[in-house]
Amino acid sequence: MRVDLRVKHDIEARRAAIGLFERGHGFKSAAKALSVPRNTVRQWLYVYRSFGSEVLLSMDGKQTRYTFEQKVAAASAVVDGGMSKRDATEAFGVMSLAPLQRWCALYREGGAEALRPKPRGRPRGSGPKSRGRT
Repeated sequence: MRVDLRVKHDIEARRAAIGLFERGHGFKSAAKALSVPRNTVRQWLYVYRSFGSEVLLSMDGKQTRYTFEQKVAAASAVVDGGMSKRDATEAFGVMSLAPLQRWCALYREGGAEALRPKPRGRPRGSGPKSRGRT
C-alpha cells in the first residue's frame, strides 16, 4: 500500500478534530486533546469553517492553484475594500491564510501587476555558449 508522505496527519485525526469542532471546542483545546500542533489544528479549523467537513477530510497535501483574477479579486477586497482576511478566504475559496497574506503584500507594493504569474526556470538561450573548434 502506498503512503502519501505529503500528508502528516491521517484522516482519523482530522475526523476527531471535526467532532471536537462540532462540540464547540476551539483549536487550542482540540490540539491538546489530539496531540497535534496548534497551528495545524488552527488551519483545520479555518478550512472547516470556510468549506465544511468534506473538504477537510479530502485534503490530500496538494497545493491549490489560483488564477490571476482570483488573486487580484481577493487581494483588492482585503486591501482596498477593507474585508477581513478570514472573510476573504471564505468568499474567494482560498484554502489558507498564507497565500492571501502574500498576495496582499504584493498588491500593496506593486498593484495587480505584481500578482501576474512569472516565468519559471532558466531563460531560453542562457546556457553555455558553444565554442568553435580550433
